[in-house]
Amino acid sequence: MAYTILVADDEPAIRTMLEVILSADGHDIVAVSDGKAALDYLRDHTPDAMLLDVKMPHMDGFEICSRVKRIKRLRSVPVLLLTGFDDDQTRDHAKLVGADDIVYKPLSGKNLRGRVNQLVEARRR
Repeated sequence: MAYTILVADDEPAIRTMLEVILSADGHDIVAVSDGKAALDYLRDHTPDAMLLDVKMPHMDGFEICSRVKRIKRLRSVPVLLLTGFDDDQTRDHAKLVGADDIVYKPLSGKNLRGRVNQLVEARRR
């Protein structure tokens, strides 16, 4: 089954790589370059999952996640945070804002696709 996945990352090469990886399963990818653009999209759309970079201009992935989890329509949408920081502070912050998972850079395409599919399927049951 194809999902709509919001990808927010300020690095064009990372956005393109994530689009290629996630579209391999037939998913529709909406790619934006910063947190403000992500919130603009979310104002009128409800994706099946979100992959948000932790470090972006205007608004980081933590802030977007925190806001999304307070909106009833979006609360159950799985949020995966994408980061290069594998430390306790990042993990604690992710839990605090309600993220469903953390994906560490560099990432494995197969692993990422599996985690996204697993989270979306679990929410649909």
